[in-house]
Amino acid sequence: MASSPGRAMFFLGLSLVLLGDLRCSSSHCSSSQVYVVYMGKGPQGNSDGQHDILRLHHQMLAAVHDGSSEKAQASHVYSYSSVFQGFAAKLNKRQAMKLAEMPGVVSVFPNTKRRLCTTHSWDFMGLSTNAEGEVPGLSTKNQENVIVGFIDTGIWPESPSFSDHGMPLVPKRWRGQCQSREANSPSNFTCNRKIVGGRYYLNGYQTEESGSSKNAIKFISPRDSSGHGSHTASIASGRFVRNMNYGGLGTGGGRGGAPMARIAAYKACWDSGCYDVDILSAFDYAIRDGVDIISVSLGPDYPQGDYLSDAISIGSFHSTINGILVVSSAGNAGRQGSATNHAPWMLTVAAGTTDRSFSSYIRLANGTFIMGESLSTYHMKTSIRTISASEVNAGYFTPYQSSLCLDSSLNSTKAKGKILICRRNEGSSESRLSTSMIVKEAGAVGMILIDEMEDHVANHFAVPGVTVGKAMGDKILSYVKRTRHASTMILPAKTILGLRDAPRVAAFSSRGPSSLTPEILKPDVAAPGLNILAAWSPAKNDMHFNILSGASMACPHVTGIAALVKSVYPSWSPSAIKSAIMTTATVLDTKRKTIARDPNGRTATPFDFGSGFMDPIKALNPGIVFDAQPQDYKSFLCATSRDDHSLHLITGDNSSCTHRASSSATALNYPSITIPYLKQSYSVMRTMTNVGNPRSTYHAVVSAPRGISVRVTPEVITFENYGAKRTFTVSLHVDVPPRGYVFGSLSWHGNGRGARLTMPLVVKVQTSDKA
Repeated sequence: MASSPGRAMFFLGLSLVLLGDLRCSSSHCSSSQVYVVYMGKGPQGNSDGQHDILRLHHQMLAAVHDGSSEKAQASHVYSYSSVFQGFAAKLNKRQAMKLAEMPGVVSVFPNTKRRLCTTHSWDFMGLSTNAEGEVPGLSTKNQENVIVGFIDTGIWPESPSFSDHGMPLVPKRWRGQCQSREANSPSNFTCNRKIVGGRYYLNGYQTEESGSSKNAIKFISPRDSSGHGSHTASIASGRFVRNMNYGGLGTGGGRGGAPMARIAAYKACWDSGCYDVDILSAFDYAIRDGVDIISVSLGPDYPQGDYLSDAISIGSFHSTINGILVVSSAGNAGRQGSATNHAPWMLTVAAGTTDRSFSSYIRLANGTFIMGESLSTYHMKTSIRTISASEVNAGYFTPYQSSLCLDSSLNSTKAKGKILICRRNEGSSESRLSTSMIVKEAGAVGMILIDEMEDHVANHFAVPGVTVGKAMGDKILSYVKRTRHASTMILPAKTILGLRDAPRVAAFSSRGPSSLTPEILKPDVAAPGLNILAAWSPAKNDMHFNILSGASMACPHVTGIAALVKSVYPSWSPSAIKSAIMTTATVLDTKRKTIARDPNGRTATPFDFGSGFMDPIKALNPGIVFDAQPQDYKSFLCATSRDDHSLHLITGDNSSCTHRASSSATALNYPSITIPYLKQSYSVMRTMTNVGNPRSTYHAVVSAPRGISVRVTPEVITFENYGAKRTFTVSLHVDVPPRGYVFGSLSWHGNGRGARLTMPLVVKVQTSDKA
């Protein structure tokens, strides 16, 4: 997810906007980097038209290279000419500015690097674990006709999670390819009836990375060398594996949400990250190949840039216009306002927990047991002398620095043979595994890590190790301080169910509000993202399964259910599928209490989980959806200050912003309502489409935000036919101005066995004339 602070950003039309002074020194202007030149919707037609587009790209490049076609050719990295049009090239700042002023250019922005943001999780959410993933009462056998594209680090095709045993022939409509290498190459990659496509994109990575990173590439093919892509793909669409486990932990049968759906792997991410130009090329091909869903477990750093200077927003816009739902992760920054992937045409997922923990006990010599989190299964034979790492500071390092177990900060003479107590705070840059390696290199034989962030992420360590929270850590330190020759023993990790209330919002999960368009609630929904067991690449640490945490793991859980919904309702639009998942989500945990958030256990809000925690079964029978068509997203772009010329380029049609003055982002038919600048009164309209019983009646039930009165007109809506649409108005009025954001909900309760759906109400009263 990386977007550098102070990077240049270019926006629409003939104007160029930079984060800083538009002028630049000759030295700054002469330094080159890769830029994306986005030109809107691509040409429709034969290959001759695409050749014309490529010729145009080279002519544009030659124009900024003083007419030199050789320099233009040398600077060219990619052309995008299938679904959307544009190119990537190595340019200096002045050349980029010149291109941004050319007719037909929507935006120009730097090529930034993005970061990559289950045997039990589906059980926890109530989805059966049968091998085919069939849901009683619904026809989910059509999964085999749903193709899910993953833009990630590739895939390991030999994993049992991607077996094609018993799968029928690949759908004839599929246009994808399998970029395989020669059979005797380590990069060899072959597709099957499960993995129906595999492509890789390397130009941006090779152009930007230095020699050492380039040489570190293991497989120049769609084969996964890091494990991340295999992990996410198996969560969403992995086949049933009878004995999935990680070193004996989490043992059980496991599968993805839509185990019979097909997979297409688009490898745009490499060991050091994912570059915009490669991501855009992956989107371009995925749309052209004919995928039904795209899963993107990555995103930009916050605050996110403009929609049309962001590769994922651009790629997902064109995907949506072509009927493809894009599911993305909200991010792992864990702070308010840190959520990314804000575009309303994407389904953005926050990370939550399940009721499964991987726990390890620390036995103090006085007989006390303290529980922590770990994936370490080492067996200590005896208690070992335990000291705080602050007591073993080396050289010029202070006791505080050595307490964090920083590299080279530990005195190996004092640390040798002991268990060290290390601290980890919000500013810690080392991973937990790296910290344990530093401890091991210092000669210590174990580590107790006090994690002040208390995110409950279980980790494997280089030595017997366990993570505890601040309260338990202070208890251990107190014991060590008052006990002469204090000793402890770290016991092997175990799998424990029901230890903590669940689900909860994970501490690391990025939160709203949206920094780009606060009228659109982000994230949209939450799903399991903590300590998820799934497939892995044996090229990384010689493992076939691994346990990971992050919004990257939450995203494919929603992808899998989106594929199931698509299999039951193949004609539904991306927004209808998104609505079904959002409006049926729950805000209650398994004990029927409002979902809390880690690390403090406070009540979570829609900024934490969006509409709530996904409910797979209910999502398959929502009763009502809030649909949106391409024209609605075009109106949204008008409301967010797009001019007619730019809109023409983006959409490739004659769309215009004729009603710009009255346009508002809140007018989008979104399955949530957010009013960030409520002055006194405001009304919002939404349109429901009946996808349940042909004859059904729904009653509005309001839980008003504190200090706000809410009126719904009409309060009762009746449908006579399947597919019928009804519009209602939600009027909000300030009674007692609250401070900050306040939250409520609007539910529609169906008659008889009718569905019940809920949409969040998020309001902030404007206390000054400033918007």
